[in-house]
Amino acid sequence: MDIRGLFSSIDISATGLSAQRKRMDAIAENIANVNTTRTDEGGPYRRRISVFHEDVRGAEIYRLRDRENRRLALEKTRGGHLSPFRSKLTAEQFSGVSREEIRDDSTPDYYYDPSHPDANEFGYVARPKINIITEMTDMIAATRNYEANVAAIDEDLLAMPNRPAPAPGLGRTVDTYA
Repeated sequence: MDIRGLFSSIDISATGLSAQRKRMDAIAENIANVNTTRTDEGGPYRRRISVFHEDVRGAEIYRLRDRENRRLALEKTRGGHLSPFRSKLTAEQFSGVSREEIRDDSTPDYYYDPSHPDANEFGYVARPKINIITEMTDMIAATRNYEANVAAIDEDLLAMPNRPAPAPGLGRTVDTYA
């Protein structure tokens, strides 16, 4: 395995770790503010939503297509893998995941409570449009995505030549086969 490819795959997984951690932070804040009816900006808390995009920068992954049928035939990282009937169409380097955060700008939910200090003149209180079940489901998905990135980094480190020994009690468990 090319050592540069090893570290770029770790870098890609690291961007995924960072993005999922920030997603979990946003979800935790949403859950903590499920009943917040007044913020510094005025009005109820607005749900934070994480949106992910691929982070593409210029150079070294070649997408190749078969000239006859124009289907995606091969993705490669080194020039020696080309055969004469294939051609280089694009050159891009996938650098990982970028995360953008948006605020939910939908109309808040209202409930009737004329004794609440944030009630309007009709006795209705605006509350955040946050569904705990949706937030918990998103948290489980973010946790599993985080674990998948950790596993990918772990596998890359196992493939590293002359890798350092893992610290006692850390690292993955090794399955033994009879």
